[in-house]
Amino acid sequence: MQLTGIDLVFWAAGFLAHAVLLVVLWTRHRATVFPFFTTLITEYVVRTITLYFIVHYGTKHQYLLAYLSLGTVDLVLQLCVVYELASHIFRPLGKWAPDVRGSFGWLIGGSILIASALTWLTAPPANSWMRAVIIRGNFFSSVLMSELFVGMIALSATVGLPWKTHVARISQGLGLYSIIGILTEAGHSYLGMDHHARISANLSYIRISSYLACQVYWIIMLWREAPASLELPEEMREQLAALQRRVEYDLRELRSWRP
Repeated sequence: MQLTGIDLVFWAAGFLAHAVLLVVLWTRHRATVFPFFTTLITEYVVRTITLYFIVHYGTKHQYLLAYLSLGTVDLVLQLCVVYELASHIFRPLGKWAPDVRGSFGWLIGGSILIASALTWLTAPPANSWMRAVIIRGNFFSSVLMSELFVGMIALSATVGLPWKTHVARISQGLGLYSIIGILTEAGHSYLGMDHHARISANLSYIRISSYLACQVYWIIMLWREAPASLELPEEMREQLAALQRRVEYDLRELRSWRP
């Protein structure tokens, strides 16, 4: 497999940006706050190195197999990041609010169903089953992540999430990249990865460029300190926790009551 000059530039830029982002996460003590996000970025570094060496010393089949396997790991970690960000937003007192947790569960289930249906409807032109799986997998991942982040942002509006927190910055970057990914992967689903090679390459460059922009955004925003949040007095926090427990108890009593 041969890489063009612009391919090498994108690979080097992506690797460097991920390395800098990891340094920021650890030196600014964000890694312990966002362990799944840190793991995802670390996996991207390992993925870049692995695929680079396979391109130079492996076969095309080995590259596609590694790309597909690592893509599956990516999707699992992205779902973990979604849960991690949601827990920061909807579990400020260390416990999920019952109504929000139920809504979040419906959001995940509905998003998976819609993403699966849209992916099933695609018929990407490909000369091998592995390429077809990669195209459909990328499309499914982009649609699912877009739905989850848009839905999570809508749910977070109900709790008044400040949009300058680190949680919000990570969500904004991943959400925007996922939406752009839908457009580029829809193009691949229509054109395939073999036909119209120049157009297919340009779509990939658009997707990679948008992700590089997200990386730079995360580096800047995670380096900065988030605006200081208004901390509740400890007494008020205890009162809110007690009130939440009382409301949950009353709800159970009402549901078990029979006229």
